[in-house]
Amino acid sequence: MRFASKQDIEAPIEAVFQILSDFEAWERAIMRRGIEVDRKDRLRQTITGMRWAARFAYRGKVRDLEVELVQFDAPTLMRFAGVSQALEGVISIELLELGAKRTRLHTAIDITPRSITARLFLQSLRLARAKLDRKFDQRVASLAGDIEMRYRSLRRV
Repeated sequence: MRFASKQDIEAPIEAVFQILSDFEAWERAIMRRGIEVDRKDRLRQTITGMRWAARFAYRGKVRDLEVELVQFDAPTLMRFAGVSQALEGVISIELLELGAKRTRLHTAIDITPRSITARLFLQSLRLARAKLDRKFDQRVASLAGDIEMRYRSLRRV
């Protein structure tokens, strides 16, 4: 199953990429939502091979997720691979420079099942496809707005 969204951001591509690749800030934001995050590598710089383990509750069960940064091409592309017991997926974040101070953010998530139960779960999601696409677009739009706000606040400093 694939979800994709495009949003335009009023900020230069380098600033957008810098904000998106601030993984420590993302870790803190995720932990504020009640998700346990543990960095699994000892890399000192932002490069492929960075790994995280996450633990969270979903539908009454505790879920574990392993995520790895598999592609990092500054300032245009980041790709993450994630694996859980039931699902695996790839998250792609691509940036396209539209102008000196305008960037297009293209986000895509591809999810595949690893079990029969997960296949049935994804099949049930297909029935609510329009609603899920709308929610995904709203989340990416919210992310784009947050990036714009962070860029404006960084410019003032």
